[in-house]
Amino acid sequence: MSTPAPESGTAPPQDLPLGTTPPFARMHRWLKRGILICLVALVVEGAMTVPALALWYGWPTLSLQEICDEMFKVRYSDDTLECEYPADFNAPPLGGQPEAAGQTTARDEWGVQPKPGWESIGFRELVRIREDRLAREEAGR
Repeated sequence: MSTPAPESGTAPPQDLPLGTTPPFARMHRWLKRGILICLVALVVEGAMTVPALALWYGWPTLSLQEICDEMFKVRYSDDTLECEYPADFNAPPLGGQPEAAGQTTARDEWGVQPKPGWESIGFRELVRIREDRLAREEAGR
């Protein structure tokens, strides 16, 4: 048994994904590859963000809990603030008050584009800020 010869000038039918026409098959293949590369890059970037920020803020010297406490103290200009650990299940975004509810010590300028009143934190600067604060507390006792 022989198969009929295809008509001259037409290519044999291809197995294309649903919704892809033959003229756009190559473009869809390259789009799929590009999107996959971008997704992998986003996953790698996301996996490196927290460790990189922890190192920037002073991680081996300060624990993650101490980094969080110092960020609260700097951000709201209040040396009594501390992070809640572990956080309640009824914390935002699931319910309850936001983390800065009732805070009046922040020196931010509010408006359409808010401007923080605290300076940006440099490499391992939270370690120095914490040591200075602890030294002030010891001198005050």
